[in-house]
Amino acid sequence: MRRSTTAVAPDSPATMRTEFAFELPRGYADESGTVHKSGVMRLATARDELIPLRDDRVRENSAYLTVVLLARVVVSLGTITDVHTGVVENLFASDLAFLQDMYRRINSEGHTRAAVACPSCGHGFSVDVSGGRLGES
Repeated sequence: MRRSTTAVAPDSPATMRTEFAFELPRGYADESGTVHKSGVMRLATARDELIPLRDDRVRENSAYLTVVLLARVVVSLGTITDVHTGVVENLFASDLAFLQDMYRRINSEGHTRAAVACPSCGHGFSVDVSGGRLGES
């Protein structure tokens, strides 16, 4: 069951962000050849991390945990609203790595921002690694 973004209370000054938009580096190409790059990932629950441990595919190959877990927390990918393990299995390796990093950032660190430095001048700044259009990071 998918849940929508939840806020503490509409009139509360503190809201909890539970869904994060992203832009895949390459994109998922579906059966018809349509490329899906934009998506939404939600925060994981304890249940999301526990249920895959009972999955036979995960028991046989622990690396499959990532596939099952991402299929549970990626809410949408382009026009695809039923993101299942078959979709995650067919992502390019760079997109899978991107989603793994995003999962870690939003569930461990609570944000999608990363500190970086300009390779030429060394000036430090932060970027939103969830993606977006050029100039919006």
